[in-house]
Amino acid sequence: MASKMFLPTPTMSTSHVMYPENVSGSGLSLGQVSLRKKNDFSPSTGQSVVQTPFVKTQPISTNTIKTTSLLAKLWRDVHGCNNWDNLVEPLHPLLRQEIIRYGEFVNASYKAFDLDPNSKRYLTCKYGKKNMFKETGMADSGYEVTKYIYATPDVNIPMNPVQNGTACGRWIGYVAVSSDEETVKRLGRRDIVITFRGTVTNQEWIANFMSSLTPAKLDPHNSRPDVKVESGFLSLYTSDESHNRFGLESCREQLLSEVSRLLNKYKREQISISLAGHSMGSALALLLAYDIAELELNKIDHNNEVPVTVFSFGGPRVGNSAFKERCDELGVKVLRIVNVNDPITKVPGVFLNENLRVLGGRYELPWSCSCYAHVGVELVLDFFNMQNPSCVHDLEAYISLLKSPKRVDVENCEMDLFCKAKDLVSSTAQKCNLSLPLAKAAIKFGNLVHCQSIEILMAENILGLMNCLALFIFL
Repeated sequence: MASKMFLPTPTMSTSHVMYPENVSGSGLSLGQVSLRKKNDFSPSTGQSVVQTPFVKTQPISTNTIKTTSLLAKLWRDVHGCNNWDNLVEPLHPLLRQEIIRYGEFVNASYKAFDLDPNSKRYLTCKYGKKNMFKETGMADSGYEVTKYIYATPDVNIPMNPVQNGTACGRWIGYVAVSSDEETVKRLGRRDIVITFRGTVTNQEWIANFMSSLTPAKLDPHNSRPDVKVESGFLSLYTSDESHNRFGLESCREQLLSEVSRLLNKYKREQISISLAGHSMGSALALLLAYDIAELELNKIDHNNEVPVTVFSFGGPRVGNSAFKERCDELGVKVLRIVNVNDPITKVPGVFLNENLRVLGGRYELPWSCSCYAHVGVELVLDFFNMQNPSCVHDLEAYISLLKSPKRVDVENCEMDLFCKAKDLVSSTAQKCNLSLPLAKAAIKFGNLVHCQSIEILMAENILGLMNCLALFIFL
C-alpha cells in the first residue's frame, strides 16, 4: 500500500481529495496524499519515483539539534553529490528540510512580485533588496539579497493601456548569499542561492508555448549543435533590450556576472550554488546551471569545483536527450519535485519524450534527437483538489505537503496508542479477576478495533470508547 501524508486542513478536505483505489477516504478528517510506489526506477532517465518517507521524525517546523548539526557534515550529499542515493527513497528528513527551505526562497519571489497595475512598481519587486526577506516573512533566513534579476521575453503582443506592446524586462527572481557567520556554520559552507518565479505575464505564457527545439549554443568555444533546448525558455534567458539605448542586459548576462562576482569574493571558502525555481522558473534555473557548468565558472581552480544543484518545483522539460546527457556529464545535479497530477511536468514533449527514444530497450528511433527529456532525479508527490484543480501546480501546495506530518508517522503513533489501550484492557481484566466470558469479550473487542486500525485512521470517538471500556473494567 502506498504511503500517505497529511495536508493541512485549510488546504484540502476529504470531500476535495481523490484517493488511491486501495485506500478508503472514510473516517479521515484531513486530506490524504499518497506517493507512488517505490519500485519504479529508470536508469536510462535517472529518475526515481519514491514513496513518502517512513522514518519517524518530527515535523520540519520543529528544529532539532541533530538536523542542524548533520547539515554541515552532509550538505554535499543533500545537494546530490551521489545523486541522492538513499536520501530520496525514502525521503530523508534532512533533505526534506532543505527542499522546503529552497521552496520558501522561491515562494518569496511570488510574494514580492507586484501585480497591481496602478502601482509604480508594477511587474517588478515591491521591496528593496535590503527589506525583501523581511517583508516576505524570511527575515531569519540568514541570507541577504545581492541582485535582482530581470528577463525580457522576445515576444511582442497587444497589451493593456498600462503596458506598451514592446518586450521589456520583468522582475523574474533574485540572487542571495548566506550572509551571517552563524548561518554559514550551520550550513557548512557559503551558499549562493538563485531563485526564479513561474509564469505570470502574457509574454511569458507565449514564450512557454514556443516549444520547438533549438540549439542552445551557450559555449562560444563549442556550439554543440546537438544540444537543444526549448526556444521559448532560451529566448527568455538570452533576450535583452538592445533596441533601447538604456535597456537591460539579458537575464543570462545579469546572472553570469553576479555569480562570477560572488564566486570570486568567496573563493577561499567552501561554496555551493543552489538554484531553485517553480514552473517556468525551474526551466530558467536548469538553463543557468547548465550554462555555469558549460562555461566552467564553477571551477575556481583545478582542485576546487563548486557544486551546482537545481531544486525544481513543478518544472517542465527543458531540452532534448543530448541536453540531458550533457548536464549529466558536467555534473549538474537536479532534484525534481513533481506532483503526479501536475500537467506542467509532462510538457513539452507529451508524446515525443524520453520514453519513446528507444524501441524494445535496444533500438534508438530516428526521431530520438527531437525527443524532450527530463534531467535529474524525481521525487513524486500525489495530491489533487476537486474544487480547486489548479492546486496541482501551486507552489504553496507543494510546500504545504512537504511540511505536513507524514500519515505513516501518525498511523504508527496511533497504532502504539491502540496497543497500549488493548494491553490496558487485557491486564485490567486479569487483575480484577473478572469472569472468563467478560474478560474474553473485553480482549476480543480490543483486538477487533486494533485490526480495523490497519485500514483506517483512528477516530477520536473510538479511542475514547476504548478508554471508557478500560476504565469501566478497572472500576
